[in-house]
Amino acid sequence: MKVEKILDAKGLACPMPIVKTKKAISEIETGQVLEVHTTDKGAKSDLTAWANSTGHELLDYKEENGVFIFQIRKG
Repeated sequence: MKVEKILDAKGLACPMPIVKTKKAISEIETGQVLEVHTTDKGAKSDLTAWANSTGHELLDYKEENGVFIFQIRKG
């Protein structure tokens, strides 16, 4: 899957990963994919709820060495 933009939100606490994600997703086209890297443990529930409520699609989620990686397709 082609990722259009990668957002490094590591070290940021809630609500900053969501704030940064909103800004980053506004910079890509509908249908493109944003990848978000964060260390905020609450990001899984926060980003899932945010994607669902804003019409975006959470495509993938994984954790690697304490970093949570999300792929979100802009709706």
